[in-house]
Amino acid sequence: MNEYNRMKGTLIKFMMITFGALVYAMGISIFLDPNNLAPGGTTGIAIIINSITGLKTGTLVFLINIPILIFGWWKFGIKFILSTMYVTVASSFFMNLMNEYIILKYGVITHDLLLSGAAGGSLMAMGMAVVFRQGATTGGTDIIIRALRQRYKHIRSGTIFIITDAIIVSASAVILKNVEIALYAAITIVISNYVLDLVLYGGDSAKLLYIISSRQEQIAKRILDEIDIGITYLKAEGAYTENEKKIIMCVCRKYNYTKVREIVKEEDIDAFFIVSGANEVFGDGYKSYLSEEI
Repeated sequence: MNEYNRMKGTLIKFMMITFGALVYAMGISIFLDPNNLAPGGTTGIAIIINSITGLKTGTLVFLINIPILIFGWWKFGIKFILSTMYVTVASSFFMNLMNEYIILKYGVITHDLLLSGAAGGSLMAMGMAVVFRQGATTGGTDIIIRALRQRYKHIRSGTIFIITDAIIVSASAVILKNVEIALYAAITIVISNYVLDLVLYGGDSAKLLYIISSRQEQIAKRILDEIDIGITYLKAEGAYTENEKKIIMCVCRKYNYTKVREIVKEEDIDAFFIVSGANEVFGDGYKSYLSEEI
């Protein structure tokens, strides 16, 4: 049974990776490549070379990735690089396939650069997020960025992508001699990284709440009964009154925040209510400490 579960898990993993590679390739081949939008990374380099030489973008992506994959092999080991190599081969294959059987046969879907950038960037990010969640990458600068993330864990993937991709977009403006397309490519990067952060980290974000009220026990009871989220009392003392009081502290998902606010409003309209964002939450009901950093 254990062997069966292991094989089943591996199969599901590679099915998800294949799906992520397909979505990633769709964004590039259908929307970005036909409009010469270079979204940074090795893909952006490949699109720039494609516009000059006419060589297939998928093939160029694969060739550019070869030395980076060798670096990944050395840095992360064969187990990691095998899945990433699979993503690279699969996405390159899908790019060429869609270019041949969709773009060449039916033509470009849209020449609107803003629409192409938004759609292509979003699809790229969603595909990358699926692949990242399976412990692989789409190759290229993803491997280098993953190496940087191991050393600088406080920096998110999207932030590093923006910096590295901006350099390539700037180069595309010079090489292609078209600042307008480069600016739209920059918009593509912003959209792509926003969606990437949203998909990767959005589920971990929550609201951190502090509630100071004379009816803290009633409020706490309703939150526990009606929403079923944990509550912690913080002992405090008013600086002016010197009266001891208990402050309610709790973390809730964004979709529960409105209900908490309604409870506070109904119980004590004069309550002092502090709300802040919690980008990542570890513990029961949230992310595990053992989960891999992406």
